[in-house]
Amino acid sequence: MLVIPRWKLWTILGICFFGMVFAMPNLLSPERLQTMPSWLKNTVNLGLELRGGSYLQLEVDLKEVAKEYLSNLLDETRLNLRKQQIGYTNLVVESKGTASPSLTFLLRNPDDAEQATKVLRAIDSGLTVSVENAKVTAILSEQMLEHRNRSIIEQSIEVVRRRVDESGTKEPIIQRQGADRIVVQLPGIEDPAEVKKLIGRTAKMTFRLVDSATPPVVGAPGSMPYKSAPLGTEYLEEVSHEGQVRYLAVKKQVMVSGESLIDAQATFSHTGQPAVSLKFNSVGARKFADMSAQNIKKQFAIVLDDKIISAPVFQDIIPDGNGQISGHFTVKEANELSLLLRAGALPAPLKVIEERTVGPSLGADSIHDGKIGTVVAFILVSIFMFLCYGTFGFFADIALIFNLILLFAGLSLLQATLTLPGIAGIALTIGMAVDANVLIYERIKEEIRAGIRPLAAVDAGYKRAVTTIIDSNLTTLIGAAVLFEFGTGPIRGFAVTLALGILISLFTALSLTRLIIVLWARRQKVLALPL
Repeated sequence: MLVIPRWKLWTILGICFFGMVFAMPNLLSPERLQTMPSWLKNTVNLGLELRGGSYLQLEVDLKEVAKEYLSNLLDETRLNLRKQQIGYTNLVVESKGTASPSLTFLLRNPDDAEQATKVLRAIDSGLTVSVENAKVTAILSEQMLEHRNRSIIEQSIEVVRRRVDESGTKEPIIQRQGADRIVVQLPGIEDPAEVKKLIGRTAKMTFRLVDSATPPVVGAPGSMPYKSAPLGTEYLEEVSHEGQVRYLAVKKQVMVSGESLIDAQATFSHTGQPAVSLKFNSVGARKFADMSAQNIKKQFAIVLDDKIISAPVFQDIIPDGNGQISGHFTVKEANELSLLLRAGALPAPLKVIEERTVGPSLGADSIHDGKIGTVVAFILVSIFMFLCYGTFGFFADIALIFNLILLFAGLSLLQATLTLPGIAGIALTIGMAVDANVLIYERIKEEIRAGIRPLAAVDAGYKRAVTTIIDSNLTTLIGAAVLFEFGTGPIRGFAVTLALGILISLFTALSLTRLIIVLWARRQKVLALPL
């Protein structure tokens, strides 16, 4: 019997009503949208090619991270080899060509090869050690390298996202591409120079002690001193705004890491100069307090990206662990530095390998062409359905209208980004939306030809066609899921639009058109179906 329970009736009508409500903000002007309640301000975001903006492709220098990791093992390796009385020379980290960085040294006595291998594996179990002609080579194992690289890429994406969000850029798209690349799309940003500057800086900050026994060396910017630093120290350039550059011998041991920072804000020092205030977590605060207590009247260096931005002297104990950097900043530089420190340090250097800008006029043309294509598709499909199925085709056209309304409501609620492939997905959805109605109507015709009464034929048509409809749409839904999982950028946008359109078309075909037919049949008391 063709009956729809009251709860199902109100559910269908409720979904259609709220679909219209949540789709409505897409028709409002930006000024009018600001006056709407916060829960009703969600609209479909326009992608880069529709809104215009900038596209950046970044390469993560994973090799540099591996090199730095092995470099941190040099002192420990040197110490343990001496403890075991293993003679060696030329302990260095090599990084040539495309090969993975390696820690190498030459054994004075080749018979110490096995013992040296044990020493290295005791230092780090993730090392793969090989010995050839008294030369010991240690590299990160493939499993460890893969795990670290994956973690570095994920961390880099998160840091880039925080930096872009902090800069005020709206609706950015940031995602991984390939093994070592990150794609950043910035809709609405036509000049990405400032954002690129923020993204590219590593912003790795450390607090280290200055070797007071080694006098500073005056040199030219960017040229390291010719003389070698004492064991356990390195020469780092001190940032200077007076044109004079000097290099301080800084101990390699990191006393406090920037990872302990929980907040950084631009402020002003007691002299009225722009500065950056720092706030550490409990662990960092304790380390900073201990560092200050043990080094009263001693100089320490605040190092950012291997450059000293300030080298003050501990005048007293800093018990709360909070500090302030006043390194001859401008207000803009203080704001940028505080933003970078709040967002966190990049685990690896980033290099821009591709950059392009899409003008808003191109996006406007794409939106116009997309609208025309969608409207033409809708009109042609509607005419086809009406000519083939008459009144029932008109019912399918009504469901098609709600299909588009619900699709935009869903995209708005998901805050999805609409791209050119997404528009293609909408056009495709229009054709697929009536596919289920065609299957149902053809099944109803078969039931009528078999001599079944009109209303019973409608009921049987829906019941017997539902399995075929679900199967055909499920296979397309699987394809959309695969595209979303393995695709990137616009491909994912197409997959989202297609999947959402499939689910909505199932609702409109199996529930909404059936409701319309039931209400029409009861009102007209039909004896024959206009099919």
